[in-house]
Amino acid sequence: MLSASDLANRLARDAEAVCRHYLSASRRAGNYWIVGDVANTKGRSLYVHLSGSRAGHWTDAATGQYGDLLDLVRETCGLVDFRDVADEARHFLSLPRPEPASSRRGEASDQPPVDRPAAERATRLFRMTQPLAGTLGDSYLGQRAILRASLHPALGFHPSCYYRDFVTGRTTSYPALVAAVTDRFGQITGVHRTWLDPNGAGKAKVEDPRRALGGLLGNAVRFGFPLHELVPVMVAGEGLESILSLSDVMPAMPMVAALTANHLAAFLPPAGCLRLYIAGDADAAGRYGIERLSRSAQALGILPLVLAPELGDFNEDLRWLGPDRLTANLRAQLVPEDAMNFLPA
Repeated sequence: MLSASDLANRLARDAEAVCRHYLSASRRAGNYWIVGDVANTKGRSLYVHLSGSRAGHWTDAATGQYGDLLDLVRETCGLVDFRDVADEARHFLSLPRPEPASSRRGEASDQPPVDRPAAERATRLFRMTQPLAGTLGDSYLGQRAILRASLHPALGFHPSCYYRDFVTGRTTSYPALVAAVTDRFGQITGVHRTWLDPNGAGKAKVEDPRRALGGLLGNAVRFGFPLHELVPVMVAGEGLESILSLSDVMPAMPMVAALTANHLAAFLPPAGCLRLYIAGDADAAGRYGIERLSRSAQALGILPLVLAPELGDFNEDLRWLGPDRLTANLRAQLVPEDAMNFLPA
């Protein structure tokens, strides 16, 4: 019986055929297969190496997911057990099935491999940033009505951050707002970059001006989050700017930005959390993240409470309705004790 690595290597030998079968919504672009995500939606976020030493390896630049073709089979087919993933791969490769009595000890986990180099690159990149105050990154957030961003140590500014076009392979550089993704112990596991127009005209004019690097699963960008202390009440949300908008009007409330709806669904609340406010966006993906995180919070004995924006997200509320209207909307949704402790009188 082939091991997990053997199956992944066999799939990688014919990476394009695997992509055509499981990611049929897109097509080849140079040495890459580019598609929206592991759900096979149209787009340009996920790219698979089709040749060379990296053949079969893939990364979703929007969510931070990555892996080999065995991981891709697992994700696209919605499988959980390694046995089912291996059976699907053998079926694709037309390999004989193993005997049911075969020993399965030593088979690989269905978890994606730890990408230590990516985490190290993320840590090094964040250490190269400068404080946000007075930079183009601070100005960009100010244009979006976020005025307290420079107070957060999780944010930094890089004046010349490399940007790679996954289709052409060309590398350029732009100024970037960089956010540190950390685990519950405060260790950097990844970064989120927002490339900016050097002339101050918003985001850089590139195909995907926002990308994550490193380990996002279960982790998040943290604001006002005390280390080594219990956090009985907190807010978890999706987008960086949406959570920063909430933090502007509730600066004392611990908050995290999980960066995508999928990662919000997988966020791990800290020990001691009693009430978890989930700030989802007003779309289908946001509702999915809220539902999944609510279920996992309840299983841990945590009370999940939903914070809903009036418009599409909380940054739209802050920009178009103003901080007073946003504060009033939150006051109506928070537990009275939390409204008294975290909102201005």
